[in-house]
This record gives sequence, structure tokens and C-alpha cells, in this order.
Amino acid sequence: MPIKHTATIPSMKNKRKAKVLAIFLIMAGVVSILLSNSPPAPDVSFKTISNKTIQLKSLQGKAVLITFWASNCPSCLKEIVDFKRLYQDYHQKGLEIIAIAMQYDRPNYVVNASKSYQIPYHIVLDLDGKLATAFGDVSLTPSTFLVNPKGGIAFQVTGAFDLEAMQKRIEVMLPD
Repeated sequence: MPIKHTATIPSMKNKRKAKVLAIFLIMAGVVSILLSNSPPAPDVSFKTISNKTIQLKSLQGKAVLITFWASNCPSCLKEIVDFKRLYQDYHQKGLEIIAIAMQYDRPNYVVNASKSYQIPYHIVLDLDGKLATAFGDVSLTPSTFLVNPKGGIAFQVTGAFDLEAMQKRIEVMLPD
């Protein structure tokens, strides 16, 4: 009796499983890169305008969005809406946001802006410029840093950030 050789054609179900697995592996790779290959964030502490002291290292385990801004920077003021949305959507899931006012910004202007824009996240005054120096001599606003839960700088942008792309970066870092 002759042996029949038949080629098996993968079913559609198997093709879908393969695609899902490929997407999962790609996302796992992205997460791995975001969490492990990031330069460490500086070991700094922040004093908020509400007189709270926060050590950046104490926020490990959370995603932290840090922005350098100024109350006279139109792009910075425009971004407040996006930061408030990110805070509203992700704070309960583990996102912290810290907005650092530049050294040249007058403290009363910063306080007034925080009140008029009803900013819910932490506001910090960089009165001596040490925070800007610690983050690589930040001189342009807005400058934003996304610190991953392991304490590494996963993303940095000078100028306005893309909200949808930032949401995706944050979602990858937060627990489900």
C-alpha cells in the first residue's frame, strides 16, 4: 500500500493565534526595552508649593511624568490640559506627575497659574536651578521626562508631546 503524503495547511485559527503571539512578543520586547535599557533618573528630591517633600526614588514602582515648564510659556500652558487628562486617567493606576517651574519663573506667577488652571498634580519651584541641572541642564520649556517604575528615564521630549503616544507609553508601564 503506497504511503500518502499530505501537506497540512494551517487553519485560520492557528494563523490568528500566531499573529496574537507575535504581537504579544513584540509588546513584551517594547516593555523590556522601556523598563531595562533606560538611563537612571537623577536621585533628587522635590519640594512642592504645598510644602510637601518628595524623593524621586520613593516613587519607584510607579510611572512618573516630570515636566519642566514656565508660567509665561504658551506651549507649557497649553499642555496643562493634557497633563490634567493624564493625571485624571492614570493617577489612580500609579502615575505621578511633577511639574517643575524653571528657575527664572516668579514663584507668585507659578502659584497663580496652578490655581487658575486648577492643577491637581505636584508643582515644584526650581529656585536654584539644581533640578534642571540634574536632568541634563534643561533650559528649554516644555521639557518632559517619563520615568519608568524601575527609576529609569524611558522617554524624553523637548517641546510639546503627542498625547496619544504618551498615553500608550504610560499604559505599557502601569499594571492592568
